[in-house]
Amino acid sequence: MLAPLSREPRPCYKSVEARPRRETSRAPGSATICRRLMKDRSMRIPRPPLRRTWRPALVLPLFACLLCLPAPAFAQQTQAQPAQPQVPVLPPSNDTAAGTPVNPATGGPLDRKQPFHRMLISVKNNYYPPGNSMGITSQQLRTFTSRYTVPDCPTAWRVQMNTLQGGKQSGTDVIHVDNGKLAIFIIPTRGMGLLSVVRDNVRVGWDSPVKNIVNPIYMNLNNRGGLGWLDGFTEMMCRCGIEWNGHPGQDRFTDTTGAISTLDLTLHGRIANLPAQEVEFIALREPPYTLTIRGRVDEAMFHGPKLQLYSELSTEPGSNTFRIRDVIVNKAGQPQEFQMLYHSNFGPPILEEGAKFLAPVERITPFNDHAASGLDSYDTFEKPTPGYVEQVYCLKPKADANGRTLAVLRDKAGKRAVSIRYATAELPYLTLWKNTEALDDGYVTGLEPGTNFPNTRRVEREHNRVPILKPGGSYAMALEYGIHFGEAEVQPVVDEVARIQGDARPTIDQHPEKK
Repeated sequence: MLAPLSREPRPCYKSVEARPRRETSRAPGSATICRRLMKDRSMRIPRPPLRRTWRPALVLPLFACLLCLPAPAFAQQTQAQPAQPQVPVLPPSNDTAAGTPVNPATGGPLDRKQPFHRMLISVKNNYYPPGNSMGITSQQLRTFTSRYTVPDCPTAWRVQMNTLQGGKQSGTDVIHVDNGKLAIFIIPTRGMGLLSVVRDNVRVGWDSPVKNIVNPIYMNLNNRGGLGWLDGFTEMMCRCGIEWNGHPGQDRFTDTTGAISTLDLTLHGRIANLPAQEVEFIALREPPYTLTIRGRVDEAMFHGPKLQLYSELSTEPGSNTFRIRDVIVNKAGQPQEFQMLYHSNFGPPILEEGAKFLAPVERITPFNDHAASGLDSYDTFEKPTPGYVEQVYCLKPKADANGRTLAVLRDKAGKRAVSIRYATAELPYLTLWKNTEALDDGYVTGLEPGTNFPNTRRVEREHNRVPILKPGGSYAMALEYGIHFGEAEVQPVVDEVARIQGDARPTIDQHPEKK
């Protein structure tokens, strides 16, 4: 402890002159000069009164006590301040701009077992990846690579979202998922549809006369007697539904007054022309390093259906397959009908003269009389033929012991094929659409698993092919698409079809179903 200060008061001089002078032989310094200049009484230097003396040992404890006291007045003042406007915040991320994985909670190294997650589009959070904003470029918000997000993955992959410009595709978002073998293009703006798949520089899809990836804001589904859906038809896989699908027609519904009225149904419903509400990307950091694009599309209205589609597309790095898993939810307080058909479309080079459709089936029914005329060669495709009129066949697929089946399109030489695997309990019907028109008019065929055939909904209801969801109920469907190149990949799927079909011969109806 410091010694106590002396209580003896210090002398207080009334003026500079009263101070004792020290004898010095040195030349006057600055202090001396200042004193001489201040001899005037008006320039006297006031001296403070006698200062109180404090013991330093008491100062520190007192200061510590002040720090420990609560400050209720300050807290009340803080609460009374008006709320500040909310500033948009980027979605949480497990990566930094430099690409080094970090834990967003601690700032330290990220647990490599934690999946990478990034929100891409969110109506709920009013979020869309901006251009140059807050020092972060659009490339950093829209592009993800295995090098930075999953460095342990042995196969390099890349996911990127782009927004198209020009023509009727302005504002359309496309997500490019490159798993190292397949390049998959997803269109969240068009109901999470699938534009095309590329493997070894070979595009799997078809060449539509519609050259834009049309933004739904430019669509009018009532055009040409309800055929307006065709104005944007260009995808490799587009969903048809979910309130209805199939050919245009009229159906009954209950209007806002409770009366039964007539509803004009357009071709294949609305879901393919509704943008996704929420879209996110997820990558597992552990084997099998699955990549997933997840989205939600709402088909809802006041005094109408309130259906939600939850969709996932997932694949593994280096795989030649990808999976689609959909769940339809009825958010209404009353039962709701729904329909779903996966319009999967393929053109050259897999589709060609002599290409084959392969699927284990129990029954084959022509859609109309024109299709009935081609029953003998329903599974074989012609060369591009100007003026060709489409032929449609309604098939009852046959499943294996596990309830699984597949449909295959194989080229003439057996070198390339595409397959679709699914469960018949979820998708009990399969439609084959043959449209071998001239190349410029759309040379394409469709393999279409669904909950129904593509008749108008009134006809399908009469044949008990329109499922109903109870309030809050859901219905799940899953498909696996495979892109097979080379005999070593093609022959196993051909053999799988033969194994499921076995010795059973399908029933072939010579006439279409009564409508």
